Amino acid sequence: MYRKILLAGVCALTLTGALASVASAEVVLNRGNDTDPATLDHHRTSTVSEGRIMADLYDGLVRQSAKGEAVAATAKSWDISEDGLVYTFHLRDDAKWSNGDKVTAGDFLFTFRRIMDPKTAAGYASMLFPIKNAEEAVAGKKPLEELGVEAVDDLTLKITLKSPTPYFLELLTHQTGLPMHPKSIEENGDKFTTPGKMVTNGAYQLVSFTPNDKIVMKKNPNFYDADQVKIDVVNWIPFEDRASCMRRFEAKEVQVCSDVPSEQMDYVKSKLAKEFRMAPYLGSYYLPVKGKTADSKLKDPRVREAISMAIDREFMAEQVWQGTMLPAYSVVPPGIANYVEGGVKAEYAGEDMLEREDKAKALLKEAGVEPNTLSIELLYNTSENHKNTMAAVADMLKNIGIKATLHETEGATYFNFLREDGPFDIARAGWIGDYNDPQNFLFLTQSDVSFNYSKWVNKDYDGLMAKAEVTTDLKARAEILADAERLLLKETAVIPVLYYSSRALVSENIEGWHDNLMDAHATRWLSLKQ
Repeated sequence: MYRKILLAGVCALTLTGALASVASAEVVLNRGNDTDPATLDHHRTSTVSEGRIMADLYDGLVRQSAKGEAVAATAKSWDISEDGLVYTFHLRDDAKWSNGDKVTAGDFLFTFRRIMDPKTAAGYASMLFPIKNAEEAVAGKKPLEELGVEAVDDLTLKITLKSPTPYFLELLTHQTGLPMHPKSIEENGDKFTTPGKMVTNGAYQLVSFTPNDKIVMKKNPNFYDADQVKIDVVNWIPFEDRASCMRRFEAKEVQVCSDVPSEQMDYVKSKLAKEFRMAPYLGSYYLPVKGKTADSKLKDPRVREAISMAIDREFMAEQVWQGTMLPAYSVVPPGIANYVEGGVKAEYAGEDMLEREDKAKALLKEAGVEPNTLSIELLYNTSENHKNTMAAVADMLKNIGIKATLHETEGATYFNFLREDGPFDIARAGWIGDYNDPQNFLFLTQSDVSFNYSKWVNKDYDGLMAKAEVTTDLKARAEILADAERLLLKETAVIPVLYYSSRALVSENIEGWHDNLMDAHATRWLSLKQ
């Protein structure tokens, strides 16, 4: 994976210059990450790659274990009221910040109020909307003092929800649930993330951050479980080019790559089979359908369903993605918790492609679309994988008389464009679950959510989601959410195409790496094989 013991007399590890020069017997791990974080202020982060960094620097009330499960962290225990509305967390008395300060319930109170402060403009504040008055606070309709979070004393934090939320503990494992050191922010403002000023409470503390080179962290000696942390130094190295990370991995300069280039899967499986790790992942790859103009034929659900029917997911998974993705006929990925057995699938799942194409043509005719009269544009963010996916979709649509052209957009601005109601016909999108519950996928198409790229509005759908929100019986709630997904699939506001799998290169010398649905592998759980 990403670490290496440098024994006495060995001091230098080179990766575009020196990656580390450390004392004898110090354990150093070099981890490849998808990209640099846009910020180290976790209230302004939004990506999986940023979440990996935050999981090393901070420790929340709960955290993800080595197997991706929500377990006790800074909170040693908690009580939940009978109505499911009040969570009382009891904090460890040995939890400290990296500067030696005690971690208190007041720190969490400060943090939750900060993320809900409209001035913070936290894009992911909606993650915590189950907290009472959170949504109103973000909108400026209620003061932060009315947020449902209370520091009862230094070691007791009470959180009150607006309605029962069975996935609340899972939700708190996300970076939005991590604490902040109030004094550092008060003294340094937005510069609190600067190396030397940044104070964290996790297994690691920040040493340096050199964009496009690496983030260096060292073990936090004040971490309550420091004796169990086996890696002394971790270097997080950004690799937007997956093939570049693979080359460094083969040269033994990097011990973990967070992803693998799909176009080189034959080589990976042949030459790196023992180090290649692939597992089911809680994520969906899908196509939001919108239509650029008000009179676009894509506004008709029959046309959208016809397009969905024409997409050969099996070919996409096996040929385009070289067997590293799975064909998807639902928005909610398989294996998720708190859902109906077997999940929900589109009605045409399992049907022969030729039969589906015939049905698709019939739907188009019913919608008044004659063969070869409809032209659409397929939008995607820069990536060979996404380009190849959309090219395959375009070829498949020819079979039902639809002409499709490709339009590539630079990745840094792509999702802002989608969120801000930019015009498009069909776009590429993906979602990795922040917590193990179907709501985290189905909320994406609620009418008032910024991630609803299609800007689809359906009162029945919103009503089902609202009903599920206040249903405490998990079985009844699962059925309501399943009804919502059936409606979504029939209306085809989005077209599910693939389920993600996590893919990584992990050195055989690494222990503690457990494949899991959340793809959670914090450095604190890892060690070097002796």
